Amino acid sequence: MPLFTILIVLIVTGVLLWLINTYLPMDRKIKKSLNAVVVIVLVIWLLNAFGILASMKSVRV
Repeated sequence: MPLFTILIVLIVTGVLLWLINTYLPMDRKIKKSLNAVVVIVLVIWLLNAFGILASMKSVRV
C-alpha cells in the first residue's frame, strides 16, 4: 500500500472525526467511546497495511 494512500486515509479520518466531535451534539462519554473505537480501528488497519498483523498469524502461544 503506498504511503500516500495511508496519509490520505489518516487525514480524512482525522478531519471526519473532528467534524463529528465539533458539530454533532453528543454526550461526552459517547464521544470518548467513538474516538477510542476509531483509534483502535486505525491502529489495526495500519498494522495490517504494514504487514505486521500478517506476520503475527504464525505466532503460536
